[in-house]
Amino acid sequence: MKRTPLIILFWSVLGLLAFNIWFYFQQPGMVFYPYSELKSTPADWGLEYEDVQLTTSDNNAVHGWYLPAKNSNQVVLFFHGNAGNISHRGDSLEIFHRLGLNVLIIDYRGYGNSQGEESEQGFYLDAKAAWQYLTEQRGYKAEDIIIFGRSMGGAVATHLASQVQPGALILESTFSSVKDMAAMVMPVISKLVYLRYDFDTENKISQVKSPLLVLHSPGDEVVPYPLGVKVYNAANSPRYFYELHGSHNDGFIESQPGYSQAIASFLEETE
Repeated sequence: MKRTPLIILFWSVLGLLAFNIWFYFQQPGMVFYPYSELKSTPADWGLEYEDVQLTTSDNNAVHGWYLPAKNSNQVVLFFHGNAGNISHRGDSLEIFHRLGLNVLIIDYRGYGNSQGEESEQGFYLDAKAAWQYLTEQRGYKAEDIIIFGRSMGGAVATHLASQVQPGALILESTFSSVKDMAAMVMPVISKLVYLRYDFDTENKISQVKSPLLVLHSPGDEVVPYPLGVKVYNAANSPRYFYELHGSHNDGFIESQPGYSQAIASFLEETE
């Protein structure tokens, strides 16, 4: 009878180990939702564009679009969320066009026409390749580049901004870290499993010296509002917060025209 507690402990540890192994291999499918088919192009939205092919430092091929704007020396480097691909971002590209901004939008590896397999570190390399394209091939100065990240793209944007110090950083509906997301979405399980991704925006935002605009909705049903506030609180000044309304995926549309006005005012402030 004295061995019973040890037997229970043994099987509990074994069960937890087995669950962790299973959960480890499930995490990519829980985090990344790539679509390979491009269902439209900027031409379908009446926008001029150029196809862009980038090669990352680990020799991965990344696809994107460059959308020129007349009489503008500023460019938005846009990083989308964890689902879909660049062909699902027409509404955002039209907003940037109306704001008179050049845009470079890329698909991460494994998304759209970009090659490779999805990974956090790989996404950071994709982002760096996009920055180098703008600065080395397009001739943009760092202070004329606005890095913009939505949802998971906010973590990618922040990582890049912490390394290159752009003219401005805009984060929309993003989270402070995968650990924080997991703690809010699955509070019990998150304490028992190994999380293979970090996407630690809160830690890296402290290394960003560029002006920051955070946009988030209290009605966000995917990324809890407190996590957006947490990112804002961890940031250096100058920093600005604009409260959206509506859902995670449509808040930027439901918050018009205030959304566009907030971005325009922020960029005027930081010029």
